[in-house]
Amino acid sequence: MKSNTIVRSLALAAALAFSIAASAKPVSKNLPITHSVKVGKVDVKAGDYRVSIDDNHLSLMNGKNLIAESNGRWEERNEKSPYTSIVSNSDGKVTELRFEGKSSVFVLSE
Repeated sequence: MKSNTIVRSLALAAALAFSIAASAKPVSKNLPITHSVKVGKVDVKAGDYRVSIDDNHLSLMNGKNLIAESNGRWEERNEKSPYTSIVSNSDGKVTELRFEGKSSVFVLSE
């Protein structure tokens, strides 16, 4: 009887984890870039782009063209961002993306 309860508990936990993962929607926003930056290993020129983040994978698009990709992770901040923006280091490498009205930011790992 004890092993039957363990199996049911594991099945319930797996179903819950699957439903949480399935309900996570990709984030897709317009992102104007005002100066040249580096996303992953790609140099990106100033312009208007569309960023899509699906789970931990970022895609930067210009129209239908894939410009750059990178992996990262979501982190919570204490305050909501007042606007959508990119944060880059002194070398122009993008370190994180902030979204207007959200306290979670996407931190690039590359």
